[in-house]
Amino acid sequence: MSVISVRQKILLLLLSGIAMGLTRSPKQYFRIAKNVPKAWKEIDRAELYRTIREFRNKRLVDYMERENGEIEIILSEKGRKRALKYQLDETEIKTPRKWDKKWRIVIFDIPEKRKRAREAMRLKLRELGFKELQKSVFVHPFNCKDEIDFIVEVFGIRPHVKLILANSFTNEEELRLHFGLI
Repeated sequence: MSVISVRQKILLLLLSGIAMGLTRSPKQYFRIAKNVPKAWKEIDRAELYRTIREFRNKRLVDYMERENGEIEIILSEKGRKRALKYQLDETEIKTPRKWDKKWRIVIFDIPEKRKRAREAMRLKLRELGFKELQKSVFVHPFNCKDEIDFIVEVFGIRPHVKLILANSFTNEEELRLHFGLI
């Protein structure tokens, strides 16, 4: 497992609410280890501790000591944002068995001062298989509301993005051909 994928896995596990506890007490360590989900057990201990220390130095995680001496590792706001970006890389639009004959049109008008977010939005829409109709107009045949909601939250551009559901529009045969819907 590469260092990058271990880091991503650790952040995503913390983001999903799967707690990671550390303790100096051997008795408590085995109690914690017994209850640790399989995903944590797959990570090499030395690499895990090294990565957690690195995350602490970069302020991606915080430590919270409990009364019983356990130390709970929690994501900071900065860590949560980083984990969401990793989740963004995993986002994909599911292809249903049957098309509902509706088009999802994403339009956006993101200000120049948010140019990086605008370019990231375009890139992500292309990665997800959207067809670009114009610079800020993209279309897809399958349900993608949740994915678009997630993307606009990660990039912080909700007020600038609209999702339209359309039954048809002119020259849609070209799009049906593009998406293999003929």
